[in-house]
Amino acid sequence: MENSKKYLLSTRPLPKAVVEEGANKGVIIEELSFIDTNPIQDETLFQRIKRLAAENLTVVFTSMNAVEAVAAQIDSIPDWKIYSIGNTTRKLIEEKWGADKIVATADYGKQLGERLVDDGVSDVVFFCGNIRRDELPNKIRSEGGKIEEVVVYETEETPSKLAKDYDGILFFSPSAVNAFFSSNKPAKHTILFAIGKTTEEAIRQNKGRNIVVANMTDKVEMALDAIDHLTNNSQAQKTNI
Repeated sequence: MENSKKYLLSTRPLPKAVVEEGANKGVIIEELSFIDTNPIQDETLFQRIKRLAAENLTVVFTSMNAVEAVAAQIDSIPDWKIYSIGNTTRKLIEEKWGADKIVATADYGKQLGERLVDDGVSDVVFFCGNIRRDELPNKIRSEGGKIEEVVVYETEETPSKLAKDYDGILFFSPSAVNAFFSSNKPAKHTILFAIGKTTEEAIRQNKGRNIVVANMTDKVEMALDAIDHLTNNSQAQKTNI
């Protein structure tokens, strides 16, 4: 590995402009996904989504994958009050159905669950994947609320053995963390960038060290901060081990 360059691995595809920004600052970005996500192809599910789209509901999205899967099945803007997690998911919802549909956005499931409870919401439809965190559903149910989970996409781990060490690795989900650690052990100098607390927890559970937790939930901003961090101009919050 050349001393004059830093190597950053992203476990999710990044825009070309981000990769170029890294190269301009001496950070070479490589991409390798450790998970595959695919919308569920099932006519019964499609009809269920269409029926829900015709109702006045409070719905929750915690990932872009769920938004894409649902949007593919409805032709008009649903009469929904939407709660979401993360800036990237929020932006996609705005693109599909408009910003006025979004009631609130939080960084983590527990925070969003608390907001729903504070807003007096007791009946929620949660569009999610087959692997999802428990914090949000548990919070709603612990307060006596009802949550209807609609699984619209599936996540499959696709472990891959790395051929070299990296100066930094970007993780965007606990699933990617688990898939990575099933086949790899990062070098001692490798900085593990986590998009949020739940992803950080997954790294810790896999005995990962040298963790930096991003102070935002937008993948582009996180990647740019990681570039700055590797070039000694960090804007992320480092978690001491």
